[in-house]
Amino acid sequence: MATDPSEYEKAMPIVEAHLAKVERAVDRTRASHAGQPFAVVHQALAEALQAEGAQRVVPQVV
Repeated sequence: MATDPSEYEKAMPIVEAHLAKVERAVDRTRASHAGQPFAVVHQALAEALQAEGAQRVVPQVV
């Protein structure tokens, strides 16, 4: 199945913006929760993703 290259170009700004939100949430969580138990980090990351408006992340990734 071939994809029109213009569709890729249209989608990339949206993808890049979403990834920037995810990166900010991960960076903030890493800085504030380094060395803490998994459950604490997981909850903090979920909250950071929601605060960034990037809660649409596959649970296995979080």
